[in-house]
Parts: sequence; structure tokens; C-alpha cells
Amino acid sequence: MKLKVGIFDSGIGGFTILDYLLKSSKDLEIFYLADTKRVPYGNKDFEQIRAIAKEICNWFEDKNLDALLIACNTTNACALDILENYLEIPVFDLINSVSELVTKEYIGVLATPTTIKTSYYKKIIESKGENVKVFQQECPEYVPEIEKTKLNLNKLNYLTDLYLKPLLKKNIEEIILGCTHYPLIYDVIQNKLPSNIKIIDPSVALVNKFNNSFLIPKNDCCKSISQENVNFYVSSKSKEFSKKVKYWLEINKEIRLVNLRSNA
Repeated sequence: MKLKVGIFDSGIGGFTILDYLLKSSKDLEIFYLADTKRVPYGNKDFEQIRAIAKEICNWFEDKNLDALLIACNTTNACALDILENYLEIPVFDLINSVSELVTKEYIGVLATPTTIKTSYYKKIIESKGENVKVFQQECPEYVPEIEKTKLNLNKLNYLTDLYLKPLLKKNIEEIILGCTHYPLIYDVIQNKLPSNIKIIDPSVALVNKFNNSFLIPKNDCCKSISQENVNFYVSSKSKEFSKKVKYWLEINKEIRLVNLRSNA
């Protein structure tokens, strides 16, 4: 019997979690919800995100999920309590998962403006050790650029220089990609960093935590990845999203349009 798993994001950021989940696990039925009508979440205020989180819970309510994977750091930072309490199922979040991977004392965090305003990463990670210091950098233009059908590498390289400069001045030893969109441009970011700075992808930590909690059967790395039980839902622009699914995941599936019942 397959476990039913929900994944949600404002757009394609959750592909980083979905991709790793498909490569590492099997016997799952996955419901991927992208609120494309309101992407990006990272520039919305705290109360807007909490209202959206309630709508997302309402939508998932009749899916009989066994677990929910939060593929949006902004919602994670603003509304984790709503997601944990509403559906009454195990919820796996990025921020608490990744905090367990931090091994150094000077940590940089790249994230959306709203995630940075909550200081959730800073509070969680600095609580782990007396000498740990977290330096945050908001990246307001990353998600709109990454969501484009065709990436503008010149613009992304420019933005990466801009966002990394303040963190590099702090002599960071590790850097957390605090938005699930950012690992999609992992190579761009890595090319701008000294080799001694470790990049931490929270999606890997989240999926590992999920797999260990449910004792999920692992995929044989030599076998092809099954996409049969992945279902995609969007709140707008289904054709455009279909192109992104093919480009990033090499999956060709029907994208279903849904209404999250919101005026936000």
C-alpha cells in the first residue's frame, strides 16, 4: 500500500524536494500543489501567508494524506503551527530539518524577504550552540527569475554576486539555501563561493527525515524513477507549469487546475 504524501509550494521550488524524493524513495503517491496564482510568497506579509496556509490545508483535507512536506520556506517560517495542527498528520519542515545539519559556527542564510523578517532560521540555528552566529541575506529577485520559463544566466550571476557579497564579508563557513527555488540554480551559487564554504540544501535534510520516520523503501539507484503516482495541481497557468515540469523534472503529465478559494 502506497503512502500518500502532499508537497506544496508557490511554484517550482518544491521540485527540489520532489526530485530527491523520487530518486530516494518508492511506494509513494504524491500530490504536488503549486499556488502559481500567487507566486512568489516571499514578498507577502506574515498574515497573508498564514491565510494562504489555511487554504492549502483545506485543499489537502480530503486527500487522506499520511504526511505533508512543506516545500516553501516562507510558509514554514510564518505558518508552521497552522500546518501542523490543522491536518493532524506528520508534517516535515525545512527549517527544523536543516538545523540538524549545521556543523560550523558562522552560517549564512539566503532566503526570501518574508522568511528573513521572521528570523526563524536565525533563532533555530543559534539556539543549537552558544557560539553559532547566523547572518541572513534576503534575495527578493531570485524567485521571479528562477520561475521564468527560460533562465537569464547573466541576471542570475549578477544577483548572486549582489546577495553573496555581504555574507562573504562575515567569513561564513556554511551557507543555507533558505528557499526551495535556490537549489535549482545550485551551480550558479557554487561558482561564486570559495571551495571551503559548504552549501546546505534543506530539501535533502527534509526528505531524509521523512524517509527515516516512515522507514520508506529506498529506490535502487540503477532503476528508472517511477512518475506514475505523481499528481500535479496548480492554481493558474497550467500549460506554462507543464513546460516547467518537463524542463526541470523530465516528467510529462497532466497538470490539473484547482481553486484554493481565495481572494488574496
